[in-house]
Amino acid sequence: MLKKVAFTMFPVDDTARARAFYEGTLGLSVGLCASNGVWTEYDLPGGGCLALFNHPNAAAKGERGTKNASIAFEVEDLDALMKTLQAKGVKFTSGVIKGPNCRMANIEDPEGNAIILHQLNQA
Repeated sequence: MLKKVAFTMFPVDDTARARAFYEGTLGLSVGLCASNGVWTEYDLPGGGCLALFNHPNAAAKGERGTKNASIAFEVEDLDALMKTLQAKGVKFTSGVIKGPNCRMANIEDPEGNAIILHQLNQA
C-alpha cells in the first residue's frame, strides 16, 4: 500500500525568508521549485525530500491542517488506494490534486494529522 515517505512538507508564510534559511543557513540545494514561490523542494542527502509550501489562498491558511506539517507517502496506485481507504471510512480532505510531476490526495488520521498520498507521474 505505502512504498516510502515521498516528502515532508512545511507550510511557510514568507518563502524568501524560509528559502534563505534552508539554502543559506542549512546549505540545502533547491530541487523542483515553482516560479511563483508556492512550492520549493529540497532533495535531502541520503534520500527523502523536504518541501516548503506557501498556500496561494491567504484565506485558506487558517483552515485546519494548512498551518501544520504534513507527511507524504509515495503510493503505487493512487486511484485504487483511494477506493480502498474510502471503503474503510477514511476522511479525505481533498480530491485528486494534479501537480507537474505527480498526483496527490489528502487525508486525515483520526487525530486530525494531515497525510498526503503521492503518486509520481509515469515516465
